[in-house]
This record gives sequence, structure tokens and C-alpha cells, in this order.
Amino acid sequence: MISGREETRRPAETVAGLMAAGALFIGALELVYRQLRLAPAALILALVATVMSRDQQRLIALAIAVIGICFIVGATLQILTHHPLY
Repeated sequence: MISGREETRRPAETVAGLMAAGALFIGALELVYRQLRLAPAALILALVATVMSRDQQRLIALAIAVIGICFIVGATLQILTHHPLY
């Protein structure tokens, strides 16, 4: 306790951060696996984390951006290589 003020974080904030990190990982995984299966799960996970937390909004915004970008890039790669999207 250096500053004399102890900062406590609610458990919901910690769980929301873990959920946002999981959504970020699933969003990046979309590049190599089927997008139409992973994108909705990652997006729902990120949206639930958004509702749970006020402090983790930057991480959640990053996760949503990565989900969107990886969806578009992954779908483009799958179409160009003639692989199924779902």
C-alpha cells in the first residue's frame, strides 16, 4: 500500500475482463476456423462483458473490433480458397 489508498475491484469487473479476453481470442480464432460458428459466440461473449463492466470498456471495444475485422478477413480468405463458411 504505497499511496495509502487501497483500490478494490469488483469480481464482476474481473470476470468481464476475462470474458472480453476470451472473446478476443475467439475472434482471432475466426481466421483459421469457420466464421459463422465462432463470430456469434464471440460477439455474445463480448456483449455480456459490456453489460457487466464499466472499467473494461477499452478491452471490450478492442475485442469487438477484432471480431469484426477477423470475420471479414477470414470470410474473404475462405471464399478465395473455396472453403465453406459454416
